[in-house]
Amino acid sequence: MLAYITRRLLYALPILIGVNLITFALFFVVNSPDDMARMQLGIKRVTPEAIEKWKAERGYDRPLVWNERATGTGKATETIFFSKSVRMFAFDFGRADDGRDIAREIRMRMGPSLAVALPVFVLGLFATLSFALLLVYFRATTLDFAGVVLCVAMMSISGLFYIIGGQWLVSKVWHLVPISGFGDGLDAAKFVVLPVAIGVIGGIGAGARWYRTIFLEEIGRDYVRTARAKGLSERLVLFRHVLRNAMIPILTGVIVVIPSLFLGSLLIESFFGIPGLGSYTIDAINAQDFAVVRAMVFIGSLLYIVGLLLTDISYTLVDPRVRFQ
Repeated sequence: MLAYITRRLLYALPILIGVNLITFALFFVVNSPDDMARMQLGIKRVTPEAIEKWKAERGYDRPLVWNERATGTGKATETIFFSKSVRMFAFDFGRADDGRDIAREIRMRMGPSLAVALPVFVLGLFATLSFALLLVYFRATTLDFAGVVLCVAMMSISGLFYIIGGQWLVSKVWHLVPISGFGDGLDAAKFVVLPVAIGVIGGIGAGARWYRTIFLEEIGRDYVRTARAKGLSERLVLFRHVLRNAMIPILTGVIVVIPSLFLGSLLIESFFGIPGLGSYTIDAINAQDFAVVRAMVFIGSLLYIVGLLLTDISYTLVDPRVRFQ
């Protein structure tokens, strides 16, 4: 197992380098260092001297990927790509273009992101699995048909509708919770109730329909017929046999999502004014802050790789037939 984990972690290095290179290329195809300086200094009345000074202070006065004026290895190392990329592998994300420490911002904003994402994940998983098992229990009945229609309808509605409609109905009409913002300690609860509810409701349609398909595939197998022949009730068959044997596809979708919880929800955090990592990324994109965008993409890639590794490990826990190779 240790050899397998070590091998997978070594595979991650070229993936992270490739993701970093693609992020760098895509960002600087659209923006030049001069554009970034004008964005930070103000488009109007900015002098060429001010632009050059801003670039020199932040290391953007070097060539992008190849320095013809340097000698030896300096041709590759004395560049923007090398100077901005190598430190990330030691988790030194440097400073944003506005001077704030990126690592400190990430630590501060991770809490608000988790305050929304974690309840959405746990409650959403419980709701979708329960709803899918209920539909399978009443399969081929009117209730099952109505549930599938409801799932399709919920899938067809844009997430923006849930957000805007929820803010209008719950906050503007009923005045139950604040429409946006965030607080410290227990005061934060009144700000995250509505985003959590919207996140859970918005994910039920697609999740329940997918889990229902998995359960229906399992319920037609021989071991289920054997369990029924032994006299087990339909409820025990569903929870003791079908749910357990459907764990591998469920884990595939669930564990991969866990690392992304730390990155927050871009839409929900932006609409509800939650100072999490999702809104931090959106603000960085709008401000053309390459340092922050690069750091968030790097962390997202790293967490996704960790999620895939956890998924493989979890397979061996739920199915003894799976082995590390």
